[in-house]
Amino acid sequence: QVHLVESGGGLVETGGSLTLSCEASGNPWNMGGMGWFRPAPGQEREFVAAVSRSGGSTYYAASVKGRFTISRDTNQNTVYLRMNNLKPQDTAVYFCAATQSNFGYRATDYDYWGRGTQVTVSS
Repeated sequence: QVHLVESGGGLVETGGSLTLSCEASGNPWNMGGMGWFRPAPGQEREFVAAVSRSGGSTYYAASVKGRFTISRDTNQNTVYLRMNNLKPQDTAVYFCAATQSNFGYRATDYDYWGRGTQVTVSS
């Protein structure tokens, strides 16, 4: 079992930045890729970004590419999401997830989930 806890959310103005963190505990050696998701209309959870098991490969949704950066500290079992140039449409609860596979784009690819951290971008 893997337990994920997100932190770093908050209120920021348009154009501002935030860094989200997700710390894993339990049996993190069961984890492969890790990702970030947020709710979206018509979807339970929309893919935002993912990082592979080794941290060597990263993947982004088109809507955040160039603005968000995902990274992973395998020694600390922590994944980060650096969010720059935030927009009001980025407002959401951001969920961290872990999969036993190398990575995934779909919420159904992931086995473990955190409870989420709220990000609010004011216009």
